[in-house]
Formats: sequence, C-alpha cells, structure tokens
Amino acid sequence: MWLFLAFVLVPIIEIGLFIQVGGLIGLWPTLAIVLLTAMIGTYMVKSEGRGVLRDLQSSINRMEDPSEHLASGAMILFAGALLLTPGFFTDTMGILLLIPGVRAVVFNQIKAKMQDQRARGQSRGGFQSQTIVVDYEVLDENQPNARPSNTNEHGPSGWTRH
Repeated sequence: MWLFLAFVLVPIIEIGLFIQVGGLIGLWPTLAIVLLTAMIGTYMVKSEGRGVLRDLQSSINRMEDPSEHLASGAMILFAGALLLTPGFFTDTMGILLLIPGVRAVVFNQIKAKMQDQRARGQSRGGFQSQTIVVDYEVLDENQPNARPSNTNEHGPSGWTRH
C-alpha cells in the first residue's frame, strides 16, 4: 500500500512543484536548477559513498558490527537515485539522505522498528530456536559385527553412515 501511494503521490507533488517554481522563476531557470541539483548530487553521492566505504572497511577490520555502515551505503545509493530523478521533492529527499546525521536518525528508527517487530513476532509464537535432545551410540568402525542398537532385522535405517 505504501509503495502504491509513493508512486501516485510523488509524481503529483513533483508536478505541483514544477508548476509553482516554473511560474515564479520561468522555464529555463527551473530546468537549470534541476540539472544543477543532479550534478551536485552526483558529486555528493560519490564523496559520501567513499567515506562510508572507508568506515565500513575499518569497522570490518576492527571486527565491529558493520550494519550501520551498510545501511548508510544503501541510503546513499537511494539518495543518488532520488537526485538523478528530475524534481524538487526527490532532490530534497536525496540531499537529506546525504547528510550523515539524517542517515543516523533513519537507521536508528529502522533498527528500533525491526527490534519491535522481532519482539512482537516472538511473543506471538513466531520463529524461535529449539533444542532437540537425542541419544546416540558411538560405534567402532573397525569391528565388523558392530551394529547399532536401533537397527532392525532388515539392517540399518539408512539415516546413519555405515
């Protein structure tokens, strides 16, 4: 449902903004702003992406959790797509995602939501780890007459290596 709303509302917002800005400053300045934001956005994505890649590599080298850096890289990639999409609303969202503090807030909100869903899923009987206790017998493979106690008169069950 959210994806459908995004595909419907974002173009409507962009069209409205193009009409408003174009009416205020004219066609050519409006188009120049759109091209300029795409160029600046491309540069910013490249520089921010390099910084996040460096941080990711150092966190892996220090054996730390790289999830925040991976999420930040994904947000930068998404910001690049938004900045290359013509429009004022998408450019604004893309530029916001290039700000490290904004990415940190978004990451923390996503992380909190995932932890909340995980907690709710476990309380409702979602996936939980289980321990299975089994009895087994170690056989000496060098003894030709050794048979496990769980075999029947037809031979081994097929579930064990013989």
